[in-house]
Amino acid sequence: MPELLVPVSAFVTVWAFLAMNIATPGPNVLNTIALAIGSGRRAGLGSALGVGLGIGLWCLGMSLGMAALMQSVPGLRAAMTLLACGLLVWFASRYLRSAMAGWGRANGSVNARAGSNLRGAFLRSLSVNATNPKALTTWIAVMAMFPVGRASGWDIALLCAGASVLSFSIHSAYALAFSTPAAVRVWLRAAPVVNALVGVFFLGFAGRLAAGLMP
Repeated sequence: MPELLVPVSAFVTVWAFLAMNIATPGPNVLNTIALAIGSGRRAGLGSALGVGLGIGLWCLGMSLGMAALMQSVPGLRAAMTLLACGLLVWFASRYLRSAMAGWGRANGSVNARAGSNLRGAFLRSLSVNATNPKALTTWIAVMAMFPVGRASGWDIALLCAGASVLSFSIHSAYALAFSTPAAVRVWLRAAPVVNALVGVFFLGFAGRLAAGLMP
C-alpha cells in the first residue's frame, strides 16, 4: 500500500492555488488559446498536453530539490515561507493592477498561431512552459505551502500527478471553449473580474502562510 505522510488538506491547498494560477491569463494560457484559434482544437489540445507535462516536470524537479535542501539546511522552511508570502503579495498586486488597467476596456485580442499540428503545438507549449518565469515563482510558493521535507515518494508522486492532470484539464477546457474569436472576446471582457478575484485570493493565501509563522 502506498504510504502518504502528508495530510489531504495540504494537497487540496496546493491544488486550489495552482488551479487559480494556471487558469489566469499568462504565457501558457495565451499560447494555448492562440494555437486553438489559429490551428484548431487539435493543436490546442496538443498545447494542453505540453503544459500538463511541463507542470509535472516543474513539480518533480522542485519537490525533489527542495526536499534535499530542507533536510540539510535548518530554518530553510521558515525562510521559504517568508519568500512565498512576498511572492504571493507580488502576484496579487500584479493581478489587481491588471484588473484595474483592463476594467471597462471591452476590446482586446490574442494573436492566432496558424500552421501548427498536435506535435508542433506540444513542443512549443513545452518550451513556453520551461522558460515561463511565472512557473518558477509559482513553484517556489508551492514548496512553502507543501511540507515537502517530510513527504514520502508517494506524496510527491501524487502532488505532481495531480498538478499535471489539473493543468491539462484547465488548458484543454480553454482549447475547446476558446477556439473561436467570438469566445476569446468574451473571455477578454471577463479578464479584469477574474484578475481581481485571483488577486484577492492570493492575498488570502499570503495571510494564511504568514499566520502560520507566528508562535
